[in-house]
Amino acid sequence: MKSLTKLFTIILAVGALQAKAQTDKETTARIVNAQNFVFNAVTAIPMADNALNQVLNQYPNSRNNLLNLAGSQYDVRVTKDSVVAYLPFYGRSFNPSLDPNDSGTKFKSKDFKYSAEKKKKHWIVTIEPKDVRDSQKLIFNITEKGYASLSIQNINRQPMSFNGNLSEPKEKKKN
Repeated sequence: MKSLTKLFTIILAVGALQAKAQTDKETTARIVNAQNFVFNAVTAIPMADNALNQVLNQYPNSRNNLLNLAGSQYDVRVTKDSVVAYLPFYGRSFNPSLDPNDSGTKFKSKDFKYSAEKKKKHWIVTIEPKDVRDSQKLIFNITEKGYASLSIQNINRQPMSFNGNLSEPKEKKKN
C-alpha cells in the first residue's frame, strides 16, 4: 500500500511540474543541443531508508520521501565549458567528509563528458565530471516542455533523484 501511495504522489508531482514547465519544444531542443541550460530543482527524492524516513517525517513538507525544494536556489548550471552543481543530499554516505561545507552535491567542473541523446519525446543527457573529488554521474531525463528529472550516481553515497525544470541561463549584465 505504501508503494502505491508513493507512486501516486510522484505521479501527481510530475504532473504538477509539467504544467509549470518553463520552455517550449524548440527552446528545449536548442538549449540541450547548445549545452547551455539551468536545471532548477523543485523536489528531492532520496533513497528509502528507515533512519532517513524518521528524519523526513519531521518535515511538514515531506511526503513519502518527496521533499519540496520550491523556493530554494538548488540548481545545476551547464555550459559548454563548465558544470556547476549546487544540490542537497539526503541519505547515506559511505565515505563522509569531515568538512561541513562539503555536504550535498556541490562542485564546479571544467573537465567533463557530455552526451545528449534524443528519444521520441524526451532527451537523455549524461554528464560525467572528471575533475571532481567523488566519481559522479548526472543523468537528466528532459521532456520537450522543459520538465526534467535528474538522477545522481556517486560511488561514495546512495543514489539521489530530483525533479525540476529547465530554463535558459540569464545573461550577465556587462558594466
